[in-house]
Amino acid sequence: MRRRVRYDRLPTEQRHPRTSDLDRLSPAALLRLMHREDLRAVRAVHRALPQIARAIRLIAASLQRGGHLVFIGAGTSGRLGVLEAAECPPTFHTSPSMVQAIHAGGRGAVFRSREGVEDDRAAARRAVQRVVRAGDVAVGIAASGVTPFVETALRTAARCGACTILVTCHPRSRIPAGVAIVLATGPEVLTGSTRLKAGTATKLVLNRLTLGVMVRLGKTYGNLMVDVRPSSRKLRERAVRLIRSFTGQSPRQASAALHAGRGRVKAAVMMVEQRLTYAAAARRLRQAKGSLRRALERT
Repeated sequence: MRRRVRYDRLPTEQRHPRTSDLDRLSPAALLRLMHREDLRAVRAVHRALPQIARAIRLIAASLQRGGHLVFIGAGTSGRLGVLEAAECPPTFHTSPSMVQAIHAGGRGAVFRSREGVEDDRAAARRAVQRVVRAGDVAVGIAASGVTPFVETALRTAARCGACTILVTCHPRSRIPAGVAIVLATGPEVLTGSTRLKAGTATKLVLNRLTLGVMVRLGKTYGNLMVDVRPSSRKLRERAVRLIRSFTGQSPRQASAALHAGRGRVKAAVMMVEQRLTYAAAARRLRQAKGSLRRALERT
């Protein structure tokens, strides 16, 4: 039998002792107050760095073995997961299946709030069973720490053989997970509005997870986005500049190299620097596990 949740006792539902006169503040005073509280969100993330590092190692190991990363959430938490998953293909040239997101209520609820979907345990179970497999990593995002959709999703993922991670702002959340990233952000400026501090802290954590994992997978060279997918004019120009920075070529030559490398910066650099065909460059990159640095250093 599930224990009844006392929502009035949740950390994210408490009234902030210093914002009771919020509607009387000037815009400048309101902004100063919000800024001070956002700094608390940053400090909360700092305190959770050991758990975030553990999660990065776990996720990277899964993806290296061919697993997938799946973010799961409802409302603001779910939308942050959708955003993080959507940014990975253009930034790191990942396949759409490598990093995915499950949002309570489906695609429609991403753009328009649908009340009650966060309580739908059956939908969570079905969604996870469709997407998650043994060896994957499921990251549940629940600011309140009690979201039924996320709880059921993580329990189902674990039964499927996936590793589980929870990102929450509830220090005593009962949602089970192999790794719990707890963000003690405290009461919101606007009581219960977890799109504020809780959302900010959550976004910071998700940024750290995806970047940390992709660095370990060889998706960067130093601080350069060498796995960028040139899917727009801006990104194509970035890709050409990256090739030029490695090869010293002219813009036209670098653009031609990018085309010959089938839109992959790392392949283009290998082809120019080592005078390789695309197939040979791709093979050497695979042997270096996708790392351009290791591929270049092996010659």
